[in-house]
Amino acid sequence: MASPLSGSAGRRRVLSTTQGSQLGPFGLVEWALLAGVALIWGSSYLLIEIGLESLAPPTIGWVRVTLGFLVLVAVPAARRRIERSDYPRVAVLGFTWVAIPFLLFPIALQHIDSALAGMLNALVPIVSTSIAIVLMRSLPRLRVMAGIVLGFAGAIMISVPVTRGSTAGLWGVFLVVLSTTLYGLSLNLAVPLQQRYGAPAVMMRVIGVAAVVTTPFGLAGLTDSDWRIGPTLAVIVLGVLNTGVAFVIMTSFVGRVGPTRGGVAIYFLPIVAIVLGVVFRSEVVLPVQWAGTGVVLFGAWLASRREA
Repeated sequence: MASPLSGSAGRRRVLSTTQGSQLGPFGLVEWALLAGVALIWGSSYLLIEIGLESLAPPTIGWVRVTLGFLVLVAVPAARRRIERSDYPRVAVLGFTWVAIPFLLFPIALQHIDSALAGMLNALVPIVSTSIAIVLMRSLPRLRVMAGIVLGFAGAIMISVPVTRGSTAGLWGVFLVVLSTTLYGLSLNLAVPLQQRYGAPAVMMRVIGVAAVVTTPFGLAGLTDSDWRIGPTLAVIVLGVLNTGVAFVIMTSFVGRVGPTRGGVAIYFLPIVAIVLGVVFRSEVVLPVQWAGTGVVLFGAWLASRREA
């Protein structure tokens, strides 16, 4: 496969991806990046729920993105120049990886709990693998197809109990699934950019685009927001740590291991989200949902073994 640095800049396609720079088994650096993403992003759903206690959903997304952008502006490596031919890809990522999901997740968590949102997020590696297969025009092995099928079967097991007889629950699940689909696409699109410019430079611009896009929605939600200390602090953590820092870690990770194996970090988010939801919010997880989570994780593991 050609290097992501090869070819004319003018011929770069927005909808394209490539393999990671490290095709071998995960080493200490890869495992450290994975653990960081899992622990930080796994807490996002709980923090959003706390923020919703006094802040409007679009305001949470806007404040989170804006704070994340300000954090990255202060990083010298983030100011590295990016070629004009890559601006369209950066703009697309601003919408698909940050702006749209960050606006949708707070709305979804008004209808479903944080544990369920975390479980559904395990679909990200399944979607990422499926899109990588299409973009790299690589026929999947049998185990990859089995993993994709199992992943969606597990997602159904997770969703059925909350959606049965509840249109609100169904709406919440739909918004999370839509967001995870956009995340899966974004993991693929981010790989070539990370390999060319590094994670800080890429994510400062991506999150900057998202900050501009979410501003009208955030301002509109100010009248419905009450800036109580607890929810405000939760959103500040969401912006500084779960956005500014975590996106740089995740972008570095997928650049090293590729879009398919990069999704393995998401496998652990449901576990973190479930534990935090049960401990701090007394949320109830049904046996069928635990089983569904297990099926999703097993399917994702099958789909994301060592690169060929």
